[in-house]
Order: sequence, then C-alpha cells, then structure tokens
Amino acid sequence: MKGICILGATGSIGVSTLDVVARHPDLYRVVALTANTNTDALFEQCLEHHPEYAVVVDEKRVQGFREKIKASIVADIKILSGVKALEQVAALPNVDSVMAAIVGAAGLMPTLAAAKSGKTVLLANKEALVMSGDIFMQTVAESGAQLLPIDSEHNAIFQCMPAAYKTGMRSQQVRRILLTASGGPFRTTPLAELPNVTPAQAVAHPNWDMGKKISVDSATMMNKGLEMIEACLLFSMKPEQIQIVIHPQSVIHSMVDYVDGTVLAQMGNPDMRIPIAHALAAPVRFESGAGPLDIFKVARMDFEAPDFQRFPCLRLAYEAINAGGIMPTVLNAANEIAVEAFLDGQLRFTDIARVIERCMDAIAVRPANTLEFILDADQQARSVSKQLITELDG
Repeated sequence: MKGICILGATGSIGVSTLDVVARHPDLYRVVALTANTNTDALFEQCLEHHPEYAVVVDEKRVQGFREKIKASIVADIKILSGVKALEQVAALPNVDSVMAAIVGAAGLMPTLAAAKSGKTVLLANKEALVMSGDIFMQTVAESGAQLLPIDSEHNAIFQCMPAAYKTGMRSQQVRRILLTASGGPFRTTPLAELPNVTPAQAVAHPNWDMGKKISVDSATMMNKGLEMIEACLLFSMKPEQIQIVIHPQSVIHSMVDYVDGTVLAQMGNPDMRIPIAHALAAPVRFESGAGPLDIFKVARMDFEAPDFQRFPCLRLAYEAINAGGIMPTVLNAANEIAVEAFLDGQLRFTDIARVIERCMDAIAVRPANTLEFILDADQQARSVSKQLITELDG
C-alpha cells in the first residue's frame, strides 16, 4: 500500500482524490489531510478516512477542531496547525504520494517540500510551478521525485506523449501542443456587457465544478494562460509551440501534434476523477468512478481560436513568460489579488486584467534564480496590486 498526503483535502480536487482512493483501499492509505479553514469538512473526512495526521492551517480554528477529534472515534489522529505543518506532512517518511491541491501561491512551499523529499508529486496547483519555474523542475530532477500533472489538460498531454516520457523532458518527436479551453461562461457575451459581469455569473462554469478563484480564472482565461506557462515547464516547450484552442464541449482535454503529422487527443467526460485516477494508478489504470463518454450524446465538437481582446489575461500570460525572470510570479500574484478584489465586489470584471497589466508594467524584470527572489517578487506584486486597486476605486 502507498501512503498519500492530500494538501487541500476539502477543495474539489481533494474531495475527488479521496473518492478515487476510497475505491482502492488495498492500494492506498491516507496518511495526512490538510485544510485551511473548512474544519467541518475536514472533521468528516477524518471520520471516514482515519488519517494519521490532520493539519488545520488557520491557527484560530485548530483548538475547536482538536477538541472535536479528541471526543470522536478517531481521537488518535495527530493534529498540527500553521503553514509550516503543511511542509512537515508533505515530507513524512511514510508518504509516497502528495496530492498538491492547495490553490494559489499558498501551495508553493509544501509542494516544493514534497519534491525535495523525492515524493511522487501529483500536481494540481499550477501556481506553484508558474511561480517557481525552473527552480521547481530542477528540484524534481535533483531529488528523483516523480512529477505527474493533474490538471485535465496537462494530464491529457502527458497521456499523449511518447512511451516512457517523463515530465521536464523535451521530446524531439513532438512539434506542438494543442491546449484546449472551454472558453468559460462569457465566450459569446457581447464585449460591452463584460464590465457588468457579477461574481455569481463568473463562478458559474458551464462544464466544470471548481472553486471560486479557479472559476473566475476560467472566465478571464487566466487559467489557460497559467496552464500555458505550466505546459512550457512540464513538457520543455517554447510558448510559440503551445497553441490554445477553444473547445466548448470540454470533451477533448488536449492534443499532441507529432512531427510526422499525427495528432493524438485524450478524450473523456469533464470529471476530475479521470486524471486523478490516471496519476494514482500510473503506469497502469484502474476504475475512477467517472462515467463512460457517450460520443453520440456529445454529437459534435467545435473549435475556435481565442480572442485576445475578449481575453486580455491570456495575452498577459504570453507576455509574462516571454519576459521571463520574475514576471510569471508577478502575473500570478497580481491575478490572485485582483480576483479576490473582484469576488469581494471591489473591482469590475474587466478591471482584473487592467490591474495585472499595470502591475507588470510597474515591476522590472529580474532573474528568478533563487527562492528568495521569487517570494520577494510575489510580495512586491501583491503590494503594488492592492495599491492599484485602491486607485481604481478612487
């Protein structure tokens, strides 16, 4: 049996991972579960899966959680708190695989800790890779960790790569990657209506069930911009070799174009249990709980090129990776702050891209060759973005 640690257990990816793991109790045991503030959901997960460790990041909530566990049938679970505890459980000796499912920059340090410890890293936290770039990939190579992508698109690309392919390798057989995107809820909305989009409309994704932040990123297509940067790093490709294709049905999850003209596509229902099960079972396959694809019900598949006027965040992502250095970190940090402000009613939907672009203009490109430089750039971009939001409000 393999031990698994799930960072971000109460989010949608964490819940789906536990669903898949529960279907194969002879193969996986849950060693550690973590949550930020959702202690009610974490408590129920502890009752069902009985991990050795549970981490509550929000230290204000840990005492109440500890008392509930102590009075329950799983009183022997070790309770930890704070951000450092995430790194601790990610590096436990009896953990073989770490599901990195914490959204945003908060997932960087524990995901790096898992990589440094040589774990099998199941990467659902794209921001960690976007921020740390080459440092993360170098850590994986030096430690002997195995890096398996969980995002449906990157997992699809991985499945379509040549036999024995490992992330970080450059395959000379591959000409380009076709990275698919649903286009989100505003793919056909008149441009004049976009400034009036509400948070409730932005989080209502037509195909996928995701958290609020990722749903907004999908609506702006920043999610696809971050995935493009992630794909460059995971598969050692240049930005111009990543072609983004809007595919509203979300049936083809991505494609790989080979030098001989062959294009391989991975298809399936929009259910995150499919890529999770693939990564957990690799190099074999086992049952995920997802239903079979009914190709007759799908009936048709459409494809179109993205419009940078409609999706300026996508343009900014290409500008960030082409600029290099700390700029992808700046892009990610500014986006996190702007999306949070939008969800809180402080920004219009179209102001998200304006804040990101102004933040990128305000910060000079510097090398991203140490973790300290990256974390400093992250904090600087957050500070600048908050100031820009105040100015926009004014």
